[in-house]
Amino acid sequence: MSLKEVPGKSWIKFGFWATLYLLWVIWLGNWWWIIGLAVIFDYNVTGKVNWTFWKKEYREGEKPNMLLDWLDAIIFAVVVVTFINIFFIQSFKIPSSSMESTLYTGDHLFVEKLTYGPRLPQTVLSVPFTHNVLPGGKESYSTLIQNDYRRLAGYRDVKRGDIVVFGFPNGDTVLTRCPAEDYHALCRMAGRENVISQYGPVVARPMDKKDHYVKRCVAVAGDSLKVVDGYVWVRACADREWEKQEVWPGVQYTCTVTMKSSQKLPARILDELGVNVAELVYDPYLPGYPQFPLTEDMRQKVENFSSVESVRPNIDTWPSAYDDSFMTLFPFIRGQHWTRDNYGPIWIPSKGTSIDLTPENLPFYSRIITAYEGNTLELAGEDIIINGEKAETYTFRQDYYFMMGDNRHNSLDSRYWGFVPEDHVVGRPAMVWLSTDGNRQFPKSIRWKRFFKFV
Repeated sequence: MSLKEVPGKSWIKFGFWATLYLLWVIWLGNWWWIIGLAVIFDYNVTGKVNWTFWKKEYREGEKPNMLLDWLDAIIFAVVVVTFINIFFIQSFKIPSSSMESTLYTGDHLFVEKLTYGPRLPQTVLSVPFTHNVLPGGKESYSTLIQNDYRRLAGYRDVKRGDIVVFGFPNGDTVLTRCPAEDYHALCRMAGRENVISQYGPVVARPMDKKDHYVKRCVAVAGDSLKVVDGYVWVRACADREWEKQEVWPGVQYTCTVTMKSSQKLPARILDELGVNVAELVYDPYLPGYPQFPLTEDMRQKVENFSSVESVRPNIDTWPSAYDDSFMTLFPFIRGQHWTRDNYGPIWIPSKGTSIDLTPENLPFYSRIITAYEGNTLELAGEDIIINGEKAETYTFRQDYYFMMGDNRHNSLDSRYWGFVPEDHVVGRPAMVWLSTDGNRQFPKSIRWKRFFKFV
């Protein structure tokens, strides 16, 4: 059949799919993929090649082979879902309470990648529909092939106030017997040899296979940040004034709630407030709750209860009543009297900016220089040696962000492990499609009101 004899419908189909494909190639920025137009042309117009060669052609009256049909459907689903996960949207489950009362433990999210631009896979050899481990705990990927980091164009950069899904910066080293713990934090507290002997051996993970975290971005590259009595203050650049940041509706702190008697608040009231009872602590000798997580709106409601004597936020000042010593709060400098509620000031590095390096400010940026930007670093007396040469300045190669959980008193975030590199950003939560409460039995564990809730 000549091209003149090809039906117009085939040309329309070719034009439609060719246009979509060309737009994808332009977005991808790799012109070698233009060869794929030949496949689209042959599939829709000429039909010279059987591009579905794995499918069995059935004769009239022949009984279908269910195994082959199912195999065909599975292959198609794997290819399509993998393509969607890489470039557009991916499912993610909230594993902890660090974002309550904005996102809840047990929320299943769709994370969209178009806003910031999708990252192209670096670790390409991986079991489909897994992130980094198989059900038995074994790694689900191979590092035999590793691509350089590359991100496609998105709508915009990360902004202050955005809720962001990203790879856990300290997740490059994982303890096999305690994979959820922060290896670097444990080593600071107990010593590397003790930690490995007790919880090891360790596994090194590539950047795109680190565990996923979700937090709110409170400061972007180039900002300075400080926390004063629990409130975040940001200065966009050195010649501007400090500005108190908006307190988003889901931000909560633990409070001391003193009751007029030793009677607890009814479970029905706690449920209506939306309190995570797993974080609630009751002390009959107070009497009341020394730890009661509350947003501003929830706090006002609790203060109006007739059985409540007072509500006082648990603001942490130095010396800390908690475990926020210099060993736990970034940048882990002895004598720096910071707490989770009184922290900073700290400057967030931006791409292309050069700073003077000193032994005093090196702890803020040493992990950036080594782990995130691939340099060697050592101290020789007062001299700083980078890649074998004495360095007095350093120029950052990418942007960084400061992330905090909305559950400010129960969130391991940038206050505890530092900056989030731009190349670790995965995407932005778009919608909760399923939510379950692990503190309840089925079917009461289903949070029906959160189904298909936009974030």
